[in-house]
Amino acid sequence: MRKNFIAIGSFDGVHLGHRHLFESLKDLAAEHKMTPLLLVFKVPPKVVMDPSAGLLSTPEEKAVLLKKAGIRHVEFLDFKKVRDLSKEEFFNILLKKYNMGGILCGKDFAFGKERGGKAYFLKRACAENGVIFNCADFLETGGVKISSSLIRKSLKSGDIETVNDMLGAKYEVSGKIVKGRQMGRKIGFPTANIDFDKLKILPRGVYAVKAKLGRKEYMGVCNIGCRPTVEQGGLPTCEVHILDFNRDIYGRVMTAEFVAKIRAEKKFATLGELTQQINRDSILAYKLLK
Repeated sequence: MRKNFIAIGSFDGVHLGHRHLFESLKDLAAEHKMTPLLLVFKVPPKVVMDPSAGLLSTPEEKAVLLKKAGIRHVEFLDFKKVRDLSKEEFFNILLKKYNMGGILCGKDFAFGKERGGKAYFLKRACAENGVIFNCADFLETGGVKISSSLIRKSLKSGDIETVNDMLGAKYEVSGKIVKGRQMGRKIGFPTANIDFDKLKILPRGVYAVKAKLGRKEYMGVCNIGCRPTVEQGGLPTCEVHILDFNRDIYGRVMTAEFVAKIRAEKKFATLGELTQQINRDSILAYKLLK
């Protein structure tokens, strides 16, 4: 039976560093006549342990991104089912269940209970079992390691430019359009309220976005926040005003692609001031998206 050359990880966001590792995996597998296999945690262990850490990509989004990255062989793992395995037990599963003939990992890779299986353990265990071991270098930009943790941090600070640079693509959020308070409609700027996965990290503020409905793409302004002008203590929402668009799209799935930040969230004294600001936001969005 053909052996698998394996890489393991959460691959949250499927950023440029991940894609660099995927290409190395495919090259190594071809060199050793093995099948490249990704073992992917559906939800990153750090998010299982602390949901407030948040996701860059939901399991559904991740599956699509991996396919776009040209990965054909993927097995999804549930961290809760393997979190208490020792490093030796986990390694044996790789050998027997996943027919491991080689493994590629990053320098900071660790697996097994309490992350006991560091790279030095893996290198020794591989040598004892005739498995090819390869440790990949990190991909950097501007002397900084590209990582999901750094992208999360940049997202939470609203630095969408850095996020998009490290992803090698525009950051997206998808969800079904649901009815909100329809306050935007009352002031002349109807918005589509996206029902997003609450573990998904969204950058607070106002952004120029490409709004995708099916195969069609529109220019839009996306507001992510708690609507301080019209509501006190509300939960964060993701609302998109599609420019030059006025159709009923409730129940449809929309994807908002973040292109550029327009401004931070702000409380206005009156609805009139808010309306004037949204008009200015829309004009700027036109310029940024053309």
